[in-house]
Amino acid sequence: MGLPPTSPRKKVTLNTLQSMYKKGEKITMITAHDFPSAHVAEHAGMDMILVGDSLAMVALGMEDTSEVLVEEMLLHCRSVARATSRAFTVGDLPMGSYEISPQQALSTAIRFIKEGRVSAVKLEGGAEMAPTIRAITTAGIPVLAHIGLTPQRQNALGGFRVQGKSKESAKRLLRDALAVQEAGAFAVVVEAVPQEVAAFITGLLKIPTIGIGAGNGTSGQVLVQADMTGNFPPGRFLPKFVKKYGDVWGEALRAIETYRDEVKGGSYPAEEHTYPMAKEEVEAFVGDVRRLMNANASAKAEGEGEKDARVML
Repeated sequence: MGLPPTSPRKKVTLNTLQSMYKKGEKITMITAHDFPSAHVAEHAGMDMILVGDSLAMVALGMEDTSEVLVEEMLLHCRSVARATSRAFTVGDLPMGSYEISPQQALSTAIRFIKEGRVSAVKLEGGAEMAPTIRAITTAGIPVLAHIGLTPQRQNALGGFRVQGKSKESAKRLLRDALAVQEAGAFAVVVEAVPQEVAAFITGLLKIPTIGIGAGNGTSGQVLVQADMTGNFPPGRFLPKFVKKYGDVWGEALRAIETYRDEVKGGSYPAEEHTYPMAKEEVEAFVGDVRRLMNANASAKAEGEGEKDARVML
């Protein structure tokens, strides 16, 4: 587990997030898909940690987010939950687990709270998902809504395209935002939207907006951890809104290559990486084994057959 965070803080709750929103304090959110990525996000002081369905691609090697299953998401939610004691955790409901009916969505959401051990769930969609959001929140489960570019619906949207670029589409976004707020969502992710539209919508809402590719006029920001830490090989496509804050891939590659070279060259493990044994114990051990081996060789030469060294020891 390692040392606890250097600056302990109180657990982030819905009240904490609402207080930050009212004070105008930006809310920080990042994705995590396993214990290590959640552990570092927790130590870094993230307000919110999202177990996003982006793990389908960055952790499971899938083609897109539509492939990931509820059971896979729950496994990763539990892993993340074990590393977080202060951040507010949210689990992403995967495609196919909530769209059929509000009852289906509520059933899935309950599993995420009980089995996934997260504090809230996230689902994609605007006004059309308002009845679903209302059903889940009425049952006492917090919901983070998601409007704008909704990756699970990329096929219907014509791919990963910026939303709200025209007057009419911007109006639809506003209607979606107001609808999910009215349905009881505690906050809403706004993805791939012109910053002017996102800022205007933020100003009209009474709940926080979490932007991703929506400018700095939102109440907070979220990024995929693997993207912003640079934990991917060279040449991988990154959306325009991603800022690369590190080079985890490069550092890991350097470390593993150095390990390979030192093993092949014989410089690892060095003396400091081995466990000591008293010299007299080593000599006694080697001496005993050699005597037994010599006795075994003599017995064989005299026709008594080869004895089992394990019995002799």
